[in-house]
Amino acid sequence: MKLLRHGPLGQEKPGIVDASGQMRDLSGVVPDIAGEVLSRASLARLKAIDPASLPLVPKDSRIGACVAGTRNFIAVGLNYADHAAESGMAVPKEPVLFNKAPNCIVGPNDTVLIPPGSLKTDWEVELAIVIGETAWQVEEKDALSHVAGAALCNDVSERAYQIEGTGQWTKGKGCPTFGPLGPWLVTLDEIADIQALAMELDVNGTRRQTGNTATMVFGVAHLVSYISRFMRLDPGDVITTGTPPGVGMGFKPPVYLKDGDRIRLSIAGLGEQNQLVRQS
Repeated sequence: MKLLRHGPLGQEKPGIVDASGQMRDLSGVVPDIAGEVLSRASLARLKAIDPASLPLVPKDSRIGACVAGTRNFIAVGLNYADHAAESGMAVPKEPVLFNKAPNCIVGPNDTVLIPPGSLKTDWEVELAIVIGETAWQVEEKDALSHVAGAALCNDVSERAYQIEGTGQWTKGKGCPTFGPLGPWLVTLDEIADIQALAMELDVNGTRRQTGNTATMVFGVAHLVSYISRFMRLDPGDVITTGTPPGVGMGFKPPVYLKDGDRIRLSIAGLGEQNQLVRQS
Protein backbone atom coordinates (compact mmCIF):
# COMPACT_ATOMS: atom_id res chain seq x y z
CA MET A 1 0.00 0.00 0.00
CA LYS A 2 0.88 3.60 -0.51
CA LEU A 3 -0.51 5.61 2.39
CA LEU A 4 -0.53 9.41 2.50
CA ARG A 5 -1.92 12.44 4.24
CA HIS A 6 -3.66 15.23 2.34
CA GLY A 7 -5.05 18.66 3.07
CA PRO A 8 -3.93 22.00 4.50
CA LEU A 9 -1.05 22.15 6.96
CA GLY A 10 -2.29 21.07 10.37
CA GLN A 11 -5.57 19.74 8.94
CA GLU A 12 -4.32 16.70 7.04
CA LYS A 13 -6.54 13.67 6.51
CA PRO A 14 -5.43 10.08 5.86
CA GLY A 15 -5.44 8.69 2.36
CA ILE A 16 -4.37 5.81 0.14
CA VAL A 17 -3.26 5.53 -3.48
CA ASP A 18 -5.43 3.28 -5.65
CA ALA A 19 -4.31 0.99 -8.48
CA SER A 20 -4.62 3.79 -11.04
CA GLY A 21 -2.46 6.18 -8.99
CA GLN A 22 -5.34 8.31 -7.73
CA MET A 23 -5.56 9.46 -4.13
CA ARG A 24 -8.49 8.17 -2.08
CA ASP A 25 -9.66 9.51 1.27
CA LEU A 26 -9.36 7.20 4.30
CA SER A 27 -10.77 9.56 6.91
CA GLY A 28 -13.95 7.50 7.19
CA VAL A 29 -11.88 4.44 8.05
CA VAL A 30 -9.01 5.64 10.29
CA PRO A 31 -8.38 8.95 12.08
CA ASP A 32 -4.85 9.48 10.70
CA ILE A 33 -1.71 7.71 9.51
CA ALA A 34 -0.28 7.53 13.01
CA GLY A 35 0.10 5.42 16.13
CA GLU A 36 -1.81 2.15 16.22
CA VAL A 37 -2.95 2.62 12.64
CA LEU A 38 0.62 1.63 11.69
CA SER A 39 0.51 -1.74 13.46
CA ARG A 40 0.66 -4.99 11.49
CA ALA A 41 -2.96 -5.81 12.33
CA SER A 42 -4.21 -2.38 11.32
CA LEU A 43 -2.26 -2.37 8.05
CA ALA A 44 -3.72 -5.79 7.24
CA ARG A 45 -7.23 -4.39 7.70
CA LEU A 46 -6.46 -1.43 5.45
CA LYS A 47 -5.03 -3.74 2.78
CA ALA A 48 -8.34 -5.62 2.69
CA ILE A 49 -10.23 -2.46 1.70
CA ASP A 50 -10.92 -1.80 -1.97
CA PRO A 51 -9.55 1.74 -2.50
CA ALA A 52 -11.99 2.23 -5.39
CA SER A 53 -14.80 2.24 -2.79
CA LEU A 54 -13.36 5.33 -1.12
CA PRO A 55 -13.93 8.98 -2.06
CA LEU A 56 -11.47 10.56 -4.47
CA VAL A 57 -9.18 13.29 -3.16
CA PRO A 58 -9.06 16.36 -5.42
CA LYS A 59 -5.97 16.23 -7.61
CA ASP A 60 -4.84 19.68 -6.53
CA SER A 61 -4.90 18.83 -2.81
CA ARG A 62 -1.73 19.48 -0.86
CA ILE A 63 0.11 16.32 0.19
CA GLY A 64 1.32 16.46 3.76
CA ALA A 65 3.99 14.46 5.55
CA CYS A 66 3.06 10.79 5.21
CA VAL A 67 2.97 10.09 8.95
CA ALA A 68 1.69 12.01 11.97
CA GLY A 69 2.50 11.93 15.66
CA THR A 70 6.23 11.37 15.25
CA ARG A 71 7.97 11.71 18.61
CA ASN A 72 11.45 10.47 17.68
CA PHE A 73 13.01 11.62 14.40
CA ILE A 74 16.36 9.86 14.36
CA ALA A 75 18.97 10.33 11.63
CA VAL A 76 22.04 8.30 10.72
CA GLY A 77 25.22 10.09 9.64
CA LEU A 78 27.96 8.96 7.27
CA ASN A 79 26.05 5.80 6.32
CA TYR A 80 27.40 5.74 2.75
CA ALA A 81 31.16 5.25 2.50
CA ASP A 82 31.52 7.59 -0.49
CA HIS A 83 29.59 10.33 1.32
CA ALA A 84 31.89 9.95 4.33
CA ALA A 85 34.83 10.41 1.97
CA GLU A 86 33.45 13.60 0.43
CA SER A 87 32.84 14.91 3.95
CA GLY A 88 36.45 14.21 4.89
CA MET A 89 35.40 11.80 7.62
CA ALA A 90 36.18 8.15 8.31
CA VAL A 91 33.63 5.42 7.63
CA PRO A 92 32.14 4.77 11.07
CA LYS A 93 32.58 1.43 12.82
CA GLU A 94 29.05 1.66 14.20
CA PRO A 95 26.10 3.89 13.28
CA VAL A 96 26.42 7.63 13.96
CA LEU A 97 23.12 8.85 15.39
CA PHE A 98 21.65 12.30 15.89
CA ASN A 99 18.21 13.85 16.31
CA LYS A 100 16.19 15.92 13.92
CA ALA A 101 13.44 17.96 15.55
CA PRO A 102 10.09 16.22 14.95
CA ASN A 103 8.47 19.59 14.29
CA CYS A 104 10.74 20.15 11.28
CA ILE A 105 8.74 17.51 9.39
CA VAL A 106 6.76 18.99 6.50
CA GLY A 107 5.09 17.79 3.31
CA PRO A 108 7.11 16.57 0.34
CA ASN A 109 6.40 19.64 -1.78
CA ASP A 110 6.29 22.31 0.91
CA THR A 111 8.67 25.26 0.73
CA VAL A 112 12.10 24.73 2.31
CA LEU A 113 13.12 27.77 4.36
CA ILE A 114 16.75 28.86 4.66
CA PRO A 115 17.24 30.07 8.26
CA PRO A 116 17.83 33.81 8.70
CA GLY A 117 21.44 34.65 7.86
CA SER A 118 22.30 31.11 6.77
CA LEU A 119 24.78 30.72 3.92
CA LYS A 120 25.32 26.96 4.11
CA THR A 121 21.97 25.20 3.83
CA ASP A 122 22.40 21.86 2.06
CA TRP A 123 20.37 18.96 0.62
CA GLU A 124 20.43 15.20 1.30
CA VAL A 125 18.21 12.59 -0.39
CA GLU A 126 17.55 9.77 2.06
CA LEU A 127 15.53 6.63 2.65
CA ALA A 128 13.39 7.00 5.76
CA ILE A 129 11.67 4.18 7.60
CA VAL A 130 8.59 4.49 9.80
CA ILE A 131 8.13 2.35 12.89
CA GLY A 132 4.85 0.42 13.11
CA GLU A 133 5.36 -1.71 16.23
CA THR A 134 7.17 -0.66 19.39
CA ALA A 135 10.85 -1.62 19.14
CA TRP A 136 12.98 -1.99 22.25
CA GLN A 137 16.02 -4.24 22.35
CA VAL A 138 15.00 -6.08 19.18
CA GLU A 139 17.22 -8.56 17.39
CA GLU A 140 18.31 -7.76 13.85
CA LYS A 141 16.53 -10.84 12.50
CA ASP A 142 13.24 -9.49 13.89
CA ALA A 143 13.80 -5.81 13.19
CA LEU A 144 11.84 -5.43 9.95
CA SER A 145 8.71 -6.81 11.63
CA HIS A 146 8.68 -3.55 13.61
CA VAL A 147 8.73 -1.37 10.47
CA ALA A 148 5.46 -0.16 8.91
CA GLY A 149 7.06 1.08 5.72
CA ALA A 150 9.47 3.41 3.99
CA ALA A 151 9.35 6.94 2.66
CA LEU A 152 11.45 9.52 0.84
CA CYS A 153 13.14 12.16 3.02
CA ASN A 154 15.17 15.29 2.32
CA ASP A 155 17.50 15.63 5.32
CA VAL A 156 17.98 19.38 4.88
CA SER A 157 21.08 20.50 6.78
CA GLU A 158 22.73 23.77 7.77
CA ARG A 159 26.46 23.02 7.67
CA ALA A 160 27.73 26.02 9.66
CA TYR A 161 25.37 25.15 12.52
CA GLN A 162 26.32 21.48 12.23
CA ILE A 163 30.11 21.71 11.97
CA GLU A 164 31.47 25.15 12.79
CA GLY A 165 31.85 26.71 16.22
CA THR A 166 30.95 24.11 18.82
CA GLY A 167 29.46 21.96 16.07
CA GLN A 168 26.84 19.36 17.10
CA TRP A 169 24.90 17.82 14.24
CA THR A 170 21.53 18.23 15.90
CA LYS A 171 21.89 22.03 15.69
CA GLY A 172 22.18 21.88 11.90
CA LYS A 173 19.38 19.43 11.25
CA GLY A 174 16.22 20.56 12.97
CA CYS A 175 15.36 24.04 11.67
CA PRO A 176 11.77 24.57 10.50
CA THR A 177 11.02 22.75 7.19
CA PHE A 178 14.25 20.70 7.39
CA GLY A 179 12.36 17.39 7.19
CA PRO A 180 10.26 16.99 4.03
CA LEU A 181 8.76 13.48 4.23
CA GLY A 182 6.71 11.56 1.69
CA PRO A 183 4.72 11.72 -0.56
CA TRP A 184 3.81 8.21 0.54
CA LEU A 185 4.43 5.74 3.28
CA VAL A 186 5.01 2.58 1.24
CA THR A 187 4.41 -0.61 3.20
CA LEU A 188 7.21 -3.16 3.14
CA ASP A 189 5.18 -5.74 1.21
CA GLU A 190 5.40 -3.41 -1.82
CA ILE A 191 9.20 -3.11 -1.64
CA ALA A 192 11.01 -6.07 -3.19
CA ASP A 193 14.36 -5.21 -1.60
CA ILE A 194 14.74 -2.19 0.64
CA GLN A 195 18.52 -2.49 0.18
CA ALA A 196 18.33 -2.06 -3.60
CA LEU A 197 16.54 1.24 -4.21
CA ALA A 198 17.90 3.80 -6.67
CA MET A 199 17.93 7.38 -5.39
CA GLU A 200 18.61 10.78 -6.96
CA LEU A 201 18.45 14.50 -6.32
CA ASP A 202 18.57 17.51 -8.68
CA VAL A 203 18.96 21.20 -7.88
CA ASN A 204 17.65 23.56 -10.57
CA GLY A 205 17.60 20.67 -13.04
CA THR A 206 21.24 19.68 -12.46
CA ARG A 207 21.89 16.22 -11.07
CA ARG A 208 23.67 16.45 -7.73
CA GLN A 209 23.14 13.05 -6.12
CA THR A 210 22.86 9.57 -7.60
CA GLY A 211 22.99 6.55 -5.33
CA ASN A 212 21.46 3.29 -4.23
CA THR A 213 20.54 1.92 -0.82
CA ALA A 214 22.67 -1.11 -1.70
CA THR A 215 25.76 0.90 -0.73
CA MET A 216 24.63 1.75 2.80
CA VAL A 217 27.25 0.93 5.42
CA PHE A 218 24.59 -0.26 7.87
CA GLY A 219 21.36 -1.68 6.48
CA VAL A 220 17.84 -0.95 7.65
CA ALA A 221 17.42 -4.05 9.83
CA HIS A 222 20.73 -3.39 11.57
CA LEU A 223 19.81 0.24 12.20
CA VAL A 224 16.45 -0.58 13.79
CA SER A 225 18.06 -3.19 16.03
CA TYR A 226 21.00 -0.95 16.93
CA ILE A 227 18.91 2.14 17.72
CA SER A 228 16.48 0.06 19.80
CA ARG A 229 19.37 -0.76 22.15
CA PHE A 230 19.43 2.86 23.29
CA MET A 231 15.85 4.09 23.04
CA ARG A 232 12.35 2.75 22.62
CA LEU A 233 11.03 3.34 19.14
CA ASP A 234 7.27 3.88 19.04
CA PRO A 235 4.75 3.66 16.18
CA GLY A 236 5.14 6.73 13.98
CA ASP A 237 8.78 7.31 14.85
CA VAL A 238 11.01 7.97 11.83
CA ILE A 239 14.59 6.90 11.12
CA THR A 240 16.23 8.58 8.15
CA THR A 241 19.12 6.39 7.10
CA GLY A 242 21.84 8.51 5.47
CA THR A 243 22.67 10.01 2.11
CA PRO A 244 24.84 9.06 -0.88
CA PRO A 245 27.54 11.43 -2.20
CA GLY A 246 26.78 14.67 -3.98
CA VAL A 247 25.78 17.00 -1.15
CA GLY A 248 26.63 20.66 -1.58
CA MET A 249 29.27 20.58 1.12
CA GLY A 250 31.24 18.02 -0.89
CA PHE A 251 31.78 20.19 -3.96
CA LYS A 252 34.97 22.19 -4.42
CA PRO A 253 34.13 24.95 -3.80
CA PRO A 254 30.97 23.99 -1.87
CA VAL A 255 27.58 24.75 -3.42
CA TYR A 256 24.72 25.65 -1.10
CA LEU A 257 21.04 26.40 -1.51
CA LYS A 258 19.89 29.94 -2.18
CA ASP A 259 16.59 31.76 -2.44
CA GLY A 260 14.61 30.62 -5.49
CA ASP A 261 16.35 27.27 -5.96
CA ARG A 262 14.25 24.23 -6.78
CA ILE A 263 15.00 20.75 -5.47
CA ARG A 264 13.67 17.52 -7.00
CA LEU A 265 14.43 14.19 -5.38
CA SER A 266 13.19 10.63 -5.71
CA ILE A 267 13.73 7.04 -4.62
CA ALA A 268 12.54 4.14 -6.78
CA GLY A 269 9.05 3.10 -5.71
CA LEU A 270 8.77 5.76 -3.02
CA GLY A 271 7.76 8.73 -5.16
CA GLU A 272 9.15 12.19 -5.77
CA GLN A 273 9.50 15.48 -3.90
CA ASN A 274 9.67 18.98 -5.41
CA GLN A 275 10.58 21.93 -3.22
CA LEU A 276 11.01 25.65 -3.72
CA VAL A 277 13.70 27.17 -1.50
CA ARG A 278 13.08 30.52 0.15
CA GLN A 279 15.23 32.72 2.40
CA SER A 280 13.35 33.28 5.67
